[in-house]
Amino acid sequence: MASGGGYGSSSHKTDYVFKVVLIGDSAVGKSQILSRFSRNEFSLDSKATIGVEFQTRTMLIQNKSVKAQIWDTAGQERYRAVTSAYYRGAVGAMLVYDITKRQTFDHIPRWLEELRAHADKNIVIILIGNKTDLEDQRAVWTEDAKEFAEKEGLFFLETSALEATYVEEAFVTVLTEIFNIVNKKSLVADEVNSNPASLACKNILIPGPAQVIPESNRMCCRS
Repeated sequence: MASGGGYGSSSHKTDYVFKVVLIGDSAVGKSQILSRFSRNEFSLDSKATIGVEFQTRTMLIQNKSVKAQIWDTAGQERYRAVTSAYYRGAVGAMLVYDITKRQTFDHIPRWLEELRAHADKNIVIILIGNKTDLEDQRAVWTEDAKEFAEKEGLFFLETSALEATYVEEAFVTVLTEIFNIVNKKSLVADEVNSNPASLACKNILIPGPAQVIPESNRMCCRS
């Protein structure tokens, strides 16, 4: 069980530091999701991210102090040269698309391919459909995204950074899964020696709470 540690720095010692990266096309709301999680803020006049920036927030997970170091990067092609350094050391990733722009969802496989090429193979990944506050403009069906997430072994949630809907839950899901994996590291170390290929399935393909869309989420119906 995780609890929020406030939006400032924690006074007691940090037990773990987890680096989590936000990736996806430009203007899908990555910076707003980060701002909502780290400072509980939302800016209507947010500008495009230049290069890379990160925020931190400390939380308690199973009575341990976990500092989440969340990295945000520009989605534009001209900043893609930062990739290898950006992914280095990341133990979690949030793949974000805009539910009102189909193209941002169609680009997710490319982002996922890049992530898997540069990041650790046991990285915990969640697919996030952002901007549920714009439900009347929805262009990506919840079921389509859920099906893709299940096929690729990803956690999945739909969020609204504007309304602060499921943003906290998305981060808690990723951080708790990372925490659980780290705490099983002696078991993991044994398995690395015996069968490295089995790890990806055991660590990433575990169905988690985020793979079930919360019933209170509004879902469009096909006509």
